[in-house]
Amino acid sequence: MRDLLREVLEANLRIPKEGLATLTWGNVSGVDRGAGVYVIKPSGVPYARLTEEDLVTVEIETGRVVGSRLKPSVDSETHRLLYQAFPEIGGITHTHSTHAVAFAQAHRDIPVLGTTHADNFNGPIPVTRDLTPAECESEYERNTGLVILDVLDGDAASVPAALVASHGPFTWGANATKSLETAVVCEEVARMAIHTLALNPAAEPPEHLIRRHYTRKHGPDSYYGNV
Repeated sequence: MRDLLREVLEANLRIPKEGLATLTWGNVSGVDRGAGVYVIKPSGVPYARLTEEDLVTVEIETGRVVGSRLKPSVDSETHRLLYQAFPEIGGITHTHSTHAVAFAQAHRDIPVLGTTHADNFNGPIPVTRDLTPAECESEYERNTGLVILDVLDGDAASVPAALVASHGPFTWGANATKSLETAVVCEEVARMAIHTLALNPAAEPPEHLIRRHYTRKHGPDSYYGNV
């Protein structure tokens, strides 16, 4: 558990260092499947003051906070729903990074425009529908998770990110660190996409090039790296 706390703390501290959030916006969580809990940033605590002792442990099954004096992030229920839906997810990051949020606010998927995107995501990063007034009024954070599940359609692996409409990105991975790294990449490909579309709104890369870049890093025929 100590290792998980350390990893989640370090991942949260990277949010402002990577330019992914302002003030206290954003949060990272990491899961311990054996213990049936996840650890998440507390609500509203500045990153500069954040310690391992501040992190909040939450039961995946019930949402009950375990042994913490602080409240979890307000996005905790969204994290919890994703952990329940996808046992392979080990960490989740939510940010308000500028370029990814721009796509979310424009209600646009982040399109695949080049190999940087294709190296990491097997298709566009999808944007959800807007929540209804009723969904915002009651169980808002849980309903945020539900619209993410709707847009993923059962597949959290090939594109490990989604944009919540008018809100921002959620990303995930095998652990907290990987989910944070996915958030960094999501923001970068969003930034590249905005510049690309400004220069050429009709930009479209060759499908065979995109397919090669994804498959050389992912799947049974991947050959990238030495690990």
